[in-house]
Amino acid sequence: MASIVRMENIVKSFPGVLANDRVSIEIEEGEIHCLLGENGAGKSTLMNILYGLFSHDSGDVYIKGNKVEYSGPGDAIKNGVGMVHQHFMLIPVFTVLENLILGTERVKGLTLDLKQSEKELSEISSRYGMEMNLNAYVRDISVGMQQRVEILKLLYRGADIMIFDEPTAILTPQEIQELYKVMHSLRERGKTIIFITHKLKEVMDISDRVTVLRDGRVVEVVDTKSTNTKELARMMVGREVLFKTERAEVVPGDVVLHVDELHADDKRGLPALNGLSFDVRKGEIVGIAGIDGNGQTELVEALTGLRKINSGKVEIDGENMLNRHAKDFLHAGIAHIPEDRLLRGLVLDFPIYENMLLGFEDSPPFAKGIFLDFKKTREWSEEMVEAYDVRTPNVDVTAGSLSGGNQQKAVLAREFARDPKLLIASQPTRGLDVGAIEFIHNRIMDAKKNMKAVLLVSLELSEIMNLSDRILVIYEGKIIAEFEGGKATDSEIGLMMAGGGRKHE
Repeated sequence: MASIVRMENIVKSFPGVLANDRVSIEIEEGEIHCLLGENGAGKSTLMNILYGLFSHDSGDVYIKGNKVEYSGPGDAIKNGVGMVHQHFMLIPVFTVLENLILGTERVKGLTLDLKQSEKELSEISSRYGMEMNLNAYVRDISVGMQQRVEILKLLYRGADIMIFDEPTAILTPQEIQELYKVMHSLRERGKTIIFITHKLKEVMDISDRVTVLRDGRVVEVVDTKSTNTKELARMMVGREVLFKTERAEVVPGDVVLHVDELHADDKRGLPALNGLSFDVRKGEIVGIAGIDGNGQTELVEALTGLRKINSGKVEIDGENMLNRHAKDFLHAGIAHIPEDRLLRGLVLDFPIYENMLLGFEDSPPFAKGIFLDFKKTREWSEEMVEAYDVRTPNVDVTAGSLSGGNQQKAVLAREFARDPKLLIASQPTRGLDVGAIEFIHNRIMDAKKNMKAVLLVSLELSEIMNLSDRILVIYEGKIIAEFEGGKATDSEIGLMMAGGGRKHE
């Protein structure tokens, strides 16, 4: 195949960070090419240069054999390059059609020619197997459908080279399979796809070739069919990686969290939790498995003071916590790793050291009367950043300047530092690479060894099965099945997650 993209000796630095260090890659026309690497390896930076969001300090970029110089993404689009970002660039109150034509509106007389645009977009969506209601509001469609809108936007603008930045990070397993089908359809019709990821299974499932980056440099370029996940992990991290966490044998102690007949609504006021009951004991990891949208978010929010409970019991060490303030849950000994670090975990405009302080503002040694000791806060934050390998030039930069994975590690460092009775971990490894996942899984297992109670909520079934002593399956807001950790198969649990075998009421 001919080279459609060539980037030679690309150098890009930010204050205190060399993101790309003389990176050279070639992408062949009509292939699915994965960029694999740890958080902070330079993958997204390199592709943001290709898309024109960043300018490079030195090096050359060639598209279809021609050297290009960008003044912005508009130039990239003119050269046939498009990008689907991890966080979608859509306007929720606009329709799908309005989002798709934004910036490329066709005019007929004094009005927009929506009929012609709708006709063209319907033809494109049908051709690539991505049919959707163009008149639906973006706020009302699923995350998977929103991603399709982003892909259609690129096709409508004539993109031949399509960059996907961590495209599966917020998708359900079913939506991931649908995305794979779309990618194969795009490739069959001559499109070139660059897929940024740190998930080894995705690399093996979807790519033709893979370029591995580490610390801003290219480590290896391999044909996917000639490698395996173990070898890719070694290239990516620079050492052997254990894919299974050694299970700690601990005799569970007293009940820490008691939940009985819990009922709560979702943000639309519709029933989300329909009589949940379970316990979590000291020295025990209880995993909640389920397809996204079956009440997991509402459960975690109800157990951390972030959602009103209609009825039922929530007790921590026997203390009634029903509809108590979120601060009361912290003081009762709960640490919370939220599923959405941007919404619940961090204040992006605050520096890292202030984010690490969240929840500790009234606690020594940081609080001195009505004043805060920021010197002590900075020193402690620096220790946490080092211990959790949060890659940042210093703790004075804003949380928003960190990569997604490093943001997640900062949240984890703070929450583990609470030394909680109960750790509620919701999607704790979302956005993390294989090395960081191994580290976090070991920390969760350490919490169990130290007789902490752990409630693990994850859409990654492998994570639930790897860590949990008991696995509870949630479906339509109820616990419908329980499995002993290490005893059930993923197919058995998967069947229950889909509602199969549910007891009739």
